[in-house]
Amino acid sequence: MNSTLALSDDILMKVEKPERYIGHEVNAVLKDPAQVSVRFVMCFPDVYEIGMSHLGIQILYDMFNSFEDVWCERVYSPWTDLDAVLRKEQIPLFALESQEPIKDFDFLGITLQYEMCYTNILQILDLSRIPLTSTERLRAEEETGVRYPIVIGGGPCSYNPEPIADFFDLFYIGEGETRYRELLDLYKSCRDAGLGREEFLRRAAKVPGIYAPSMYDVTYHEDGTIAAFTPKEEGIPKKIMKEVVTDLTQTYYPKAPVVPYIKCTQDRVVLEIQRGCIRGCRFCQAGELYRPVRERDAGYLKDLAMEMLKNTGHEEVSLSSLSSSDYSKLPELLDFLIEECSKRHINISLPSLRIDAFSLDVMSKVQDVRKTSLTFAPEAGSQRLRNVINKGLTEEVILSGAREAFLGGWTKVKLYFMLGHPGETQEDILAIGDLANKIAAEFFDAVPKENRVNGKVQIGVSTAFFVPKPFTAFQWAPQCTKEEFIEKAYLCRRGISEQLNQKSIHYSWHDADVSVLEGVLARGDRKLCAVIRKAYEKGCFYDAWSEYFHYDKWMESFEECGVDPDFYVTRTRADDEIFPWDFLSCGVNRGFLLREWKRAQKGEITENCAANCQYCGAGQFGVGLYCK
Repeated sequence: MNSTLALSDDILMKVEKPERYIGHEVNAVLKDPAQVSVRFVMCFPDVYEIGMSHLGIQILYDMFNSFEDVWCERVYSPWTDLDAVLRKEQIPLFALESQEPIKDFDFLGITLQYEMCYTNILQILDLSRIPLTSTERLRAEEETGVRYPIVIGGGPCSYNPEPIADFFDLFYIGEGETRYRELLDLYKSCRDAGLGREEFLRRAAKVPGIYAPSMYDVTYHEDGTIAAFTPKEEGIPKKIMKEVVTDLTQTYYPKAPVVPYIKCTQDRVVLEIQRGCIRGCRFCQAGELYRPVRERDAGYLKDLAMEMLKNTGHEEVSLSSLSSSDYSKLPELLDFLIEECSKRHINISLPSLRIDAFSLDVMSKVQDVRKTSLTFAPEAGSQRLRNVINKGLTEEVILSGAREAFLGGWTKVKLYFMLGHPGETQEDILAIGDLANKIAAEFFDAVPKENRVNGKVQIGVSTAFFVPKPFTAFQWAPQCTKEEFIEKAYLCRRGISEQLNQKSIHYSWHDADVSVLEGVLARGDRKLCAVIRKAYEKGCFYDAWSEYFHYDKWMESFEECGVDPDFYVTRTRADDEIFPWDFLSCGVNRGFLLREWKRAQKGEITENCAANCQYCGAGQFGVGLYCK
């Protein structure tokens, strides 16, 4: 393999954190290109430190490299300093492991985790010297004979791929462990038979879980809503069902994940203990996309944790799921980890625990573990609004959970809320400060003065702005405008300042401009492809980073493309409107989601899956702890 670095020492010494680009980290997979049939490069379209923390890529990296005929490598968005150098010096973007140009690979797989990374996708393609759209790549191949990588996307944003459909050849809908082997074999057979790009895409469109945008037509009504979405040919499915792993224990998982040279966002061993969530929060897209609930075997997780710690040298184990407290074998797993990790001075992280799950028993189990800030997510300040969003938490449960946490030794608490939920009133917003004040009072009541850090609890109150997402009960709901969001944030801050001790409470809120644009991209259609390209041409990328977000350039792009962003934001959708994502199925049926939308408007709660199956449709996969 090519061991020469793509960047000279002179360049590496001039850019920030050159370790982002040199590869050869601990556990990185190196293969002989002459001994493999397919070269696949996996991309996270954000900076290295964030991309290296993504579990999904680690799982697929492990799976692909377990195939003898495949070599999977990695690439991340170059930071702005190297971006400028690559353009100036005409250096094509390269993969970390081989340091070879991305344009020479068979596949470029891009994970789609966040709408605000869409312009970074164009950055990756542009720097790689790959034509930006599927149509341009097809034309270039026909005219010049040059084969460009098949660009395939996956991840949560692929459940509405239409705003970026032009830029991708394929999308993989669902969990990647099931169909990639079939897709790679199809690619090899087409290539070996001398078939071109278009024929491969035509055949790939018939593989379960695969969406090829070029094989579908979309038409619109005069009001801008979708009239029809139809396959261009017979045999191509009208609706694409997501792929689901039926046995999480007997599947791929990285026992020796890549260990970066520099500190990353999540610098620890990550144990995915389950997929799916029973809770049914109406705003939560992940809770719907990853149904049904499936658990990994506790014995498998015990062995996996020890092997991963041995292979990485990490000093922390994190239990990963949407709601860790709902994992049925959590006490058993925690008992084992605490015993083994205490011997090795390894910390245990318990994210995604509901506030009602902080029983004194669980708290006592982690007494000897280093205590960091606890994060609670009430999401709404008033009980009325928590019922609207189906959060399933009462104020009594929240306060008793906080009290038990304080008794367990925590003195730093982060509280997360959303502003702009459907049906929200001023009273709901002011209730955020009132609830935070009551939580602070629980601390002073529960913790003796001599045990307090600096004599007080440290509470951080953070509010994000509500963004309606596809495949949720709120996909029909209007989103607030930028001005409405800012007004709500000021009202929330006023309520907090009037009620709370500012020496103990810190309040922050998300950027309203970014939240509105995220909402546009989340529920957008193919007309946004032109807007995204125009914004990139104006210099927009790293939009997820506030210092590089250019709201004015985005608004100019909408205007120049003749697209009104308010169309995607402020209106309530009709019950029977065809959504841009309706040709996909995440397993949860539309009727269930519409029923939940109606119940939200009445403030009615719906029981969680463990308490009572709601027949959402996820049971069709034949698995799921609580599906009937």
